[in-house]
Amino acid sequence: MKITLNAKKMQISDSFTEYAEQRLSAKLDKFFGDEADAKLMLTELKGKIVLELTVRYNQMIYRSEQTAEDKRDALDAAIDKIIRQIRKNKTRLEKRLKDTAFKDEMQEAAEEQADFTVIRRKTFDLRPMTVEEAILQMNMLGHSFFMFKDAASGKTCVVYQREDEGYAVLEPDED
Repeated sequence: MKITLNAKKMQISDSFTEYAEQRLSAKLDKFFGDEADAKLMLTELKGKIVLELTVRYNQMIYRSEQTAEDKRDALDAAIDKIIRQIRKNKTRLEKRLKDTAFKDEMQEAAEEQADFTVIRRKTFDLRPMTVEEAILQMNMLGHSFFMFKDAASGKTCVVYQREDEGYAVLEPDED
């Protein structure tokens, strides 16, 4: 597994880098092959550590974000969250993970399978607008996300409100 560590507003010590590499390898190598790409982003926010862990493997993205007082606690919680996501969706992910991902693993309590039943479909017109207009429209509707056609690029995008009260835009990468 290839591991990349980045930090905003803080320094990452060599001891934490070693700890992170050991923990990621020990916990996640059984699910992912050598070509997996793990990215850790650490940010200090209001005296706490926000750790984002993203693992890319076989065209799937596994993501976890944790906040804690200590980097190591945040890392352990993020790894555990990804493992819970994998176990919860075990039958759907078996073909996308390593062949040996679930061998030698004891079956815990009967795991509930998530139900992906579509309850409603909604269609609407996408009109070209700026990101600012999309955010305004989203806020006016009281939604947490809003899909729109970017007036500058013509791409279909989604704007959403983040937990840190900021906004983010999802834009397709059309190569």
